[in-house]
Amino acid sequence: MRISSRRLGVYAVALAFAIVVNFILPRLMPGSPVDAMVAQLGPRATPAAVEAIKARFGEIDQPIMMQFLDYLKGLATFDLGVSVKYYPQTVVQVLSRATLWTVFLVVTAIIFSLCVGVVLGAISAWRRGGRFDTVVSPLSVIMFSIPPVIIALTILFVFAVSLRWFPVGYAYDPNLDPGFNFTFFGSVFMHAILPVLTLSPFLIGEFQTTMRSSMIVILGEDYVTMGRAKGLSNFAVMFSYGARNALLPVLTNLALMLGAVFGGSIVTEIVFNYPGLGLTLFTASVARDYPVIQGQLLLMTIATLAANFLVDIIYGLVDPRLMEGVR
Repeated sequence: MRISSRRLGVYAVALAFAIVVNFILPRLMPGSPVDAMVAQLGPRATPAAVEAIKARFGEIDQPIMMQFLDYLKGLATFDLGVSVKYYPQTVVQVLSRATLWTVFLVVTAIIFSLCVGVVLGAISAWRRGGRFDTVVSPLSVIMFSIPPVIIALTILFVFAVSLRWFPVGYAYDPNLDPGFNFTFFGSVFMHAILPVLTLSPFLIGEFQTTMRSSMIVILGEDYVTMGRAKGLSNFAVMFSYGARNALLPVLTNLALMLGAVFGGSIVTEIVFNYPGLGLTLFTASVARDYPVIQGQLLLMTIATLAANFLVDIIYGLVDPRLMEGVR
């Protein structure tokens, strides 16, 4: 299986467009990193301190074309610069730390939601029009229609503030030292439950809806009828013959939803003060930290393009005929 040059060209154009947009977007905000740092100093912003800041980050105030050329040079050499907010840490150091937490959160939510959504979708299609389907399918539409911020605030207020069953924020107990022990991992698990539950309704609703639609088509195929004629159990026919072959559209939908998942994680991390990419982007935006904003937006773009590219490869391996139209 091979990916066509035209399809690779589409990915290249999308990446180039993202690079330009990532450079422009932070500079559309009022103010500059230098102004933000001077404002943070307050009364301590002596002339000497202001000059030191300008000397260190003065390149951000250069003409726009000079900034763009420096930006491209940094990308070519894998040097994303130094963070303004977290100085003297580099952008790579800041994003590496935040990426680990976001990946953990998003992957956990996707795996949990995929298992729940696929099973609900398969059962809904198998019992199409029944009581289970009439309850689950409309509920799924409601679940992926509710904005993540409403879910996050509701879950936070009910389970963390009112009932106090779960911690209100952070990735783990600040009083613990990170390490490979059950105490630390238990704390990480407890702090991740509410953020994962916040991301899951949207994903479960999407997976259930897509799986149901795909499964209904599959159940009309001849091999499913033959499986029933052989006397196989309903469970075997539903999952071995039906659900397994109905998964491809779900995987495609997952790749297309990745951007929305990152968007939901941004809101979720801000609400729960979770130290991932979302909270990092928020704090960087407040501080006008151009290097971190550029680096993170580019990282999210590459992740989305990579997911779509991976789905193209999986599709080609599963059914090479699907690649004929794009060669």
